[in-house]
Amino acid sequence: MDDILSWISKGFTTDATLIIFCLTYTGIAIGKIRGLKLDRTGITLLGAIAMLAFGCISLPDAVLSVNAPSILMLFSLMVIAAQLHYAGFYHKVADRISQYLDKPAFFLAILMLTSGILSAFLNNDVICFAFTPVVTISLLRKRLNPVPFLIALALSSNIGCALTLIGNAQDVLVGQIAHLKFGGYILWVALPVSMSMAAAYGLVYLLGRKDFYLPANSNLPSPPQDETPFDSWRTIKGIGITCIIVILFFTPLPRYMVALTAAGLLLCSHRLESKKVLMLVDWQLLVLFISLFVVVGAFHSGGLATRGVEILRDAGIDLRNTYTLAITTGVLSNLINNSAAVMLLINVVDLHNPINGYVLALSNTFAGNLFIIGSVANIIVVQGAAAYGVKISFKEFARYGVPVAVASFGFLLMWIFIMASI
Repeated sequence: MDDILSWISKGFTTDATLIIFCLTYTGIAIGKIRGLKLDRTGITLLGAIAMLAFGCISLPDAVLSVNAPSILMLFSLMVIAAQLHYAGFYHKVADRISQYLDKPAFFLAILMLTSGILSAFLNNDVICFAFTPVVTISLLRKRLNPVPFLIALALSSNIGCALTLIGNAQDVLVGQIAHLKFGGYILWVALPVSMSMAAAYGLVYLLGRKDFYLPANSNLPSPPQDETPFDSWRTIKGIGITCIIVILFFTPLPRYMVALTAAGLLLCSHRLESKKVLMLVDWQLLVLFISLFVVVGAFHSGGLATRGVEILRDAGIDLRNTYTLAITTGVLSNLINNSAAVMLLINVVDLHNPINGYVLALSNTFAGNLFIIGSVANIIVVQGAAAYGVKISFKEFARYGVPVAVASFGFLLMWIFIMASI
């Protein structure tokens, strides 16, 4: 009798895990639940709570399923980015490159190159959040159309952040869980990232050059000046510590501890209150990832992830094939959000092979350029522009984003082929 009850209980738990997992990921894909003011973070948190409440995963196992080094790494990078925000660093850089507005084609190149490089080391979401107001104001004052330039900002930030394992939250997770070497990753991705950036510039210029200037009858308002005070000492301290931790990332030292120590040092200030810095930490994103770890952990520990991989393999979708992995990641990233896609795949992909980690990191990032909803950075730019009366429609973004994403994936697949042939 006990065996029968145990079998029934196990069957119930398995069914509950599958239902909760599917409902959670459906909610993530849709982004909301009718009648409830829940965003993706809230939906994912409810999914994690449900997994615990229905016994799909025990509390000790739920705690163990959370990759603490990844969460600590993300937190530390957010603190560093917040310190540079209060230093006025991002505003200063954006203001400097706006001096080239008299040459729109050259300005476009400088904007994309600068945002791409900074995104690789300081997070693409932060760069887009800081650059969008300054660039929008500068363009409107020169009677230039902000739309193609702002879309270029989002595209280049997404591409540039793929250059390192700290450029965005998903790549931080991949790097930590797959134990990828910082330098090895950069060497492998440098060429496809560079080619994608060049292609993005060429495509944006070709598609948008006729729309660089606002029409004479444009009624967009002249925006007010938006100034953020620049603190040279705070900037030197922030950039100096950032350079040091990047150098230390090439050593065997644990990356999360290096970043955490740097964040702790930056919190020690005579003038800048630590609570102000911590207020800029994206706690929503941290809760999202912790909850996803629990949801996916329950799905994986119940054997459902392995069973799902077998079903996909029988259907001809073999994630051991790097080409298939790249395309699957790209599709999932746009269907259910790139963060959720990465969290799902890191549990079923063989990350003992570093190439799989490289492909997973690159493909989820490149896929973010396809549509507005593909990346948080895209949404930040669109919402930031709307505050100044500049509308970037889904169709207009896709006009630039689709060809850029397709070109990026073409370079990635070509690079996989070349590296496999060597």
